[in-house]
Amino acid sequence: MKSVKVYVEGPSDMAAMTQLLAPLIERKLQQGVHIGFFEAPPGVKKASVIRKVPERAALILANEPDTIVIVMPDLYPLNKEVPHEDPAQLANAIQSEFDRALKRHRMADDRRYRDRFRAFCFKCDLEALVLAAEEALALRLDVGELKVTWHKPVEDQNKDKPPKYVLRELFDQHGIHYLETVDGPLILGLSDYH
Repeated sequence: MKSVKVYVEGPSDMAAMTQLLAPLIERKLQQGVHIGFFEAPPGVKKASVIRKVPERAALILANEPDTIVIVMPDLYPLNKEVPHEDPAQLANAIQSEFDRALKRHRMADDRRYRDRFRAFCFKCDLEALVLAAEEALALRLDVGELKVTWHKPVEDQNKDKPPKYVLRELFDQHGIHYLETVDGPLILGLSDYH
């Protein structure tokens, strides 16, 4: 069976993406492609995604020829672990780490490994998807209509106040504590990504 392994920063990202993409994951499974989301190895999450996942990916790709590995960190905080101001810079830094891992394992000459590794990143953080799911968010907060106080499109939210902070404030205003491992997956599970 073909496999796609997607590494994200933490358990909330893993659960939320699994819920959001559940219909796609099921369709792909019926077509013989398993898609799984995995939390980055232990350690400081951003550092782990940038440093440890490319190493792990090299070993996975060497042993699983029908597997693709994807890395999806949050863009924020900026310039943590490696210099990066935008998604492309962060993706390039992760790709460079992967290239170094291939060299360490004497795999750099085989282009097939590079073709099965991809680095993307959330333009802000995963919570941008949660804020964009306005109907499901209103259901979770038990309000008829949300008063949108954040920037649209959500991915362009002020860099000093990323979507996660906006969500925390919004939940606080409704007397609820935002639990990213519960609320993100719940809201995205109620959403339609189409």
